[in-house]
Amino acid sequence: METVKLAQIVMKWFPDMLPFFNEKELDSMIILRDGMSLLKPNDAMEIIQFSICELQDTNLLH
Repeated sequence: METVKLAQIVMKWFPDMLPFFNEKELDSMIILRDGMSLLKPNDAMEIIQFSICELQDTNLLH
């Protein structure tokens, strides 16, 4: 098991997307059951999408 920041996942698999994330999103902690070494691109994208949705759920629209 390994805990990493979302920024580490984005930088490893999708570095071109980095400018589209805010600091709160990039600093969110992700627990990887099998660690970064076994993470595949499709799994990384799924984690990124889920993380963004989770953070957006806590924001209220006015």
